[in-house]
Amino acid sequence: MLAKVPVDLRRCQILGLVGTAFLAAGGETSGALPVRELLTPASPQAALGLVGAYFGVVLLIAAWLLLGRLVRSPEKRPGTRELMAVLVIWSVPLLLAPPLFSRDVYSYLAQGAMADAHMDVYSHGPALLGGPLADEVAPMWRNTAAPYGPVFLGVASALAKASHGELPVGLLGMRLVALLGVALMAAVLPRLARHSGADPAAALWLGALNPLVLLHLVAGAHNDAVMLGLLGLGLVAALGRWPFLGAVLVTLAALVKAPAALGLAAIVVLRIRAGDHPARAVPTAVVTAAATTVAATAVAGTGYGWIAALNTPVSSGNWALTSLLGRATGTLLERLGSDLAPLAVPAWHALGVVIAVVVIAHIWIRLRPRPVYALGLSLATVAALGPAIRPWYALWGLFLIAAAAPSASVRHRVAAVTGVLALATLPSGGPADAGQLVLAVSGGVLALVVLIQAHQTAQAPVTGRTA
Repeated sequence: MLAKVPVDLRRCQILGLVGTAFLAAGGETSGALPVRELLTPASPQAALGLVGAYFGVVLLIAAWLLLGRLVRSPEKRPGTRELMAVLVIWSVPLLLAPPLFSRDVYSYLAQGAMADAHMDVYSHGPALLGGPLADEVAPMWRNTAAPYGPVFLGVASALAKASHGELPVGLLGMRLVALLGVALMAAVLPRLARHSGADPAAALWLGALNPLVLLHLVAGAHNDAVMLGLLGLGLVAALGRWPFLGAVLVTLAALVKAPAALGLAAIVVLRIRAGDHPARAVPTAVVTAAATTVAATAVAGTGYGWIAALNTPVSSGNWALTSLLGRATGTLLERLGSDLAPLAVPAWHALGVVIAVVVIAHIWIRLRPRPVYALGLSLATVAALGPAIRPWYALWGLFLIAAAAPSASVRHRVAAVTGVLALATLPSGGPADAGQLVLAVSGGVLALVVLIQAHQTAQAPVTGRTA
């Protein structure tokens, strides 16, 4: 259907804006609301909100796909400034919406309050903090240590101090931090694309206007936005005349979330390409990263416990490939009466790490002349083969693949994955029961019906004149 829809930039702007407006409105009753505002999923308000939210998500995906057609078209092709304006327009309704698709932002605020109170966030979960803020954290994470580095915890601590425990102020502050990360992502994508020989507009469309960015980084306020923004900025610096600054920024990104540390490999490759000997480039990057880590940790005052807490995102029921295989193997071993059943999940997790290391090594051997693309594929490998997966983890690799994809076919495959993942999570961030699935599907189907009807209405005058 979309292939025949007439496209112009204004149509895309309006359709996407309507989509995020419905998403924000639906989220007022079906989102990851504060505990005191939560409604039972069976309530009429929550049901209507869920239908409206999924109606908006499907409209947003449609607007994004139509915008992609416009970006690929030889005529009336939007420039990067026009695409930046579209990103702002689509984001506006989400700025004051409640948290959507995850309750992680409450964990960020609770961990920030703990750090501000000089509690060890790497040994204790938010339950130690107690009080209303800890109650907002999802139950499975209340007794879990923080897996985030000192840079992010320093930011979260500063927000906790500035908000004085006021939840609305803290949520707004955390969303503004995420928006700053998204702004950095959008700013660096065209530069990374030009260096990689890719189309800047296509990179911006896939890497920043992506529905996953709007749903999870803007609406969900995930700290992955800060990680990716710093990582991209570090790569831009290294591509210019500031390799030392690039290493510092990439290290800061890793001190938000650890996967960004792979960016140091790209820094080393870029330095070697610029004429540095490997015997100098590698130690320089390592020393710079170590010095940055020591300095950032000293400023944040959080210590180095985050290294031991890096397995925090692993939950027993997550949908990561290695976790699924581990649970299936464990069930089979239990039926066979084997005592090895409890070892199945850890064994598959370890195997996943080994396979990821092998795959990443192969990627860098083959794609060393294209470090940005190699880094994107490496981060995608970490997300796919790691012990835990969330829809927004796909953005780790997608962001850089968007900037350096060697062909349109790669972008098309990534866009298809995006469309699926954008529909994979409820606005509340919780597990879905059968009733909620029906409501979500109903909202999506209703959006498709409206899109088809709008298309037929737009085509009717043309058909009449042809007759």
